[in-house]
Amino acid sequence: MNETLSKYLPEHAVIPCFELIRLNEVHLKIVNERMTRHGDYRKGPGGKHEITINSSLNKYKFLMTLIHEIAHLVAFKKFGRNIKPHGNEWKFTFQQLMVPFIRPEIFPNQILPLLAKHFRNPTASSDTDAKLSLALKQFDAQNDKNYVFELPAGSVFRIHNGKIFKKGALRIKRYECQEINSGRVYLFNPNAEVELLPH
Repeated sequence: MNETLSKYLPEHAVIPCFELIRLNEVHLKIVNERMTRHGDYRKGPGGKHEITINSSLNKYKFLMTLIHEIAHLVAFKKFGRNIKPHGNEWKFTFQQLMVPFIRPEIFPNQILPLLAKHFRNPTASSDTDAKLSLALKQFDAQNDKNYVFELPAGSVFRIHNGKIFKKGALRIKRYECQEINSGRVYLFNPNAEVELLPH
């Protein structure tokens, strides 16, 4: 297991992560990329704790996703199954589990202050934290994708399912983007990764 984990995690995070997996009896599956989520936790048949994580994540995102999902399991165990998935109990648990990893042996120095800020009040997805998300993106494998917030207004872009949109105005925290074919307006997370099209 350690050998497998060392392909996906920062070197100094491998042993403590392995301990968390062992202690919580997690069945970890590393899967091909799913567009809608980085990872998930579920209690499988016979009460087995199953966590799946996308293999395409860079090692820092992989670590955060693994701890995020273990936090679900630990919070449910500690506070019961009726808590909100990303409520205060989960936030508290995620903070407690993540703090030992926020150190220079594990994360690059430029990421540490952003992590410290994020974990004062962690969100359901680190992707909604624009500064942290952008800082972590530099460690991804090269791709030709852009974030929606980086595109000029009026840009035309394609999403993973092939649909094409035109970027509109920012509405509070999300961008209004019009689907070209239907004319319908959808709200996009600023950090959604899309393919810019020439027009």
